[in-house]
Amino acid sequence: MAILISASFTAFLIILSIVADIITDINSRHTDNITERDYSLYDIESPSIKEMFLTKNVNSRPGIAINTVNGIVVHYTANPGTDAEANRNYFENRKDEPDTNANKVSSHYIIGLDGTIVQCIPLNEMAYASNYRNSDTISIECCHPGKKGKFTKDTYNSLVYLVAWLCVKYGLNKDAIIRHYDITGKMCPRYYVKNAQAWDKLKNDIWGYVLSHKKTDNKD
Repeated sequence: MAILISASFTAFLIILSIVADIITDINSRHTDNITERDYSLYDIESPSIKEMFLTKNVNSRPGIAINTVNGIVVHYTANPGTDAEANRNYFENRKDEPDTNANKVSSHYIIGLDGTIVQCIPLNEMAYASNYRNSDTISIECCHPGKKGKFTKDTYNSLVYLVAWLCVKYGLNKDAIIRHYDITGKMCPRYYVKNAQAWDKLKNDIWGYVLSHKKTDNKD
């Protein structure tokens, strides 16, 4: 009887150990979303960025400080076929318009059809892009060629690079990458709202870029 009890207890311990290993493995697969990551182990250089800062004004560059960045918000431009500088100039022209909510619009970055990244507002200042999340997010407007709102390959690739760099810079996990739609329900960015799988792929591509840039000396 004692031998049977001992054998049963040993088997129980083995099963418990297997279960613990499975739980650990599941948790490790979800570290991107639920645990803190040591971002000092990752190294992504800043992408090529064309600084074209807006003139400070009440409508598009209010000069309000951002103290903490908790998210990156992806948008799409409402005018198909236009490029980054044209949209940047639209934001700039808001300075000449009346001080009304309708004229308060801007973004930290705009990515053109050819992948050019234009920066309109410094990262330590607020943009008028994401409603009640303006105060703790970085906004990125993406140009697109047609009504469906799907990004070109060049726009897509620059977006992946830029967001991955920002995630490492601010220590943000994959769940911090959101759409304008996720804040207000607005159909923005249109293609990536209507196609949830495309949005999931975009986020996975961004996160894959982050994970692929772990410093060589620190790889397990």
